[in-house]
Amino acid sequence: MPIRVSVIAPLFNEEQGIPRLAEKLARLREQLGPKYELECVLVDDGSRDRTLEVVERCFRNTPQIVKAAHDRNRGLGAAMRTGFRNATGSIVCTIDADCTFDPLELPKLLTALEEGNGDIATGSPYHPRGGVENVVPSRLFLSQGASKLYRLICPGKLYSYTSLMRAYRRHIVERVSFESDGFLAVTEILLRALNQGYRVVEVPTVLRRRATGVSKMNVARNILAHLVLASRVLIWRFLPPRPLASGLHRKQNVNR
Repeated sequence: MPIRVSVIAPLFNEEQGIPRLAEKLARLREQLGPKYELECVLVDDGSRDRTLEVVERCFRNTPQIVKAAHDRNRGLGAAMRTGFRNATGSIVCTIDADCTFDPLELPKLLTALEEGNGDIATGSPYHPRGGVENVVPSRLFLSQGASKLYRLICPGKLYSYTSLMRAYRRHIVERVSFESDGFLAVTEILLRALNQGYRVVEVPTVLRRRATGVSKMNVARNILAHLVLASRVLIWRFLPPRPLASGLHRKQNVNR
């Protein structure tokens, strides 16, 4: 039997990029077979443009697709939790809907999980064999700065801590929870997993500038959020936090 891989794509005002995302996921399905079967989990996080309409058109004939929608914009972390609850795969992946990390690099993460016996495989543009192409300087400053900070204080010495492109074994999304509803969730779940002793494998990837739409990230707000999270990491090192209720069971208002 093929191994089911669920790929979660959080969406917020991404109508311009949906056709490209659909094309990439169709090609990914071809690459993964016959060893893997692909389940696409699309989570609309309260889009105010034509995202849902374009999703219906572009994914009309896509097999094994799961669609969920928030009644209002709740943030990337909230969309990840909704995706985790709706995903059925034994491996659960997250990707950027704008394809700044190419979804066609996901097979490298799946291979890394198998060969490295890891619990999480994370895309790493700041790895010596990774790369960055034409990324907006403000985003690069935040991402690189945060990763350097966490590398100094975390038990797991990685090059990149902020990449949404990841592959998680099922037990991670069931056992490792996170509190943030925003962009910080991407880093928080990784840090909590490291703090709980799970193994993370880094895979060199390329981060590119988005081709369509605009970034939803508030850089100043996220700098502050990372500083707060870093202070909490130092506390975890000496006083491990009590496990949170699984993110799969946190209540949200979701329309399916």
